[in-house]
Amino acid sequence: MNRLKVQEMLIAHEGMRFTPYRCTAGKLTIGVGRSLDTKGITKEEAIMLLNNDISECKRDLANLVFKGQFYKFPEPVQHVLMDMRFQLGWKGFRGFRKMIIAFKELNYEEAIVQMMDSAWYGQTTNRANELIEMIREVIE
Repeated sequence: MNRLKVQEMLIAHEGMRFTPYRCTAGKLTIGVGRSLDTKGITKEEAIMLLNNDISECKRDLANLVFKGQFYKFPEPVQHVLMDMRFQLGWKGFRGFRKMIIAFKELNYEEAIVQMMDSAWYGQTTNRANELIEMIREVIE
């Protein structure tokens, strides 16, 4: 069997979509006819997607938001920023303008204040407190 020919045929028949959509049977679908409702994804596929997202977050933080300064932060601070960027997305993370400035100025106390003074903190308090504690450990 020629896998490439089968792949091409399935793409021609199913199409290829990179965002979820409802197929003609009404099932939530992505990619080339992958039903998320009935099949979902495997653990390996979930980890592959996660690793792609981690790489995207790291590029964004290192190259755009913190322009080279990102790698100079202590590792726990990098982890906190990665977690927030992952959770909030590109646009949501940039809404934390004062927090970003505080991190750029290495003012971790102010960064914590800005983290706590947000709707995000109220919506995900346990997660936020865990991240804040990671920063506090760097300060001490």
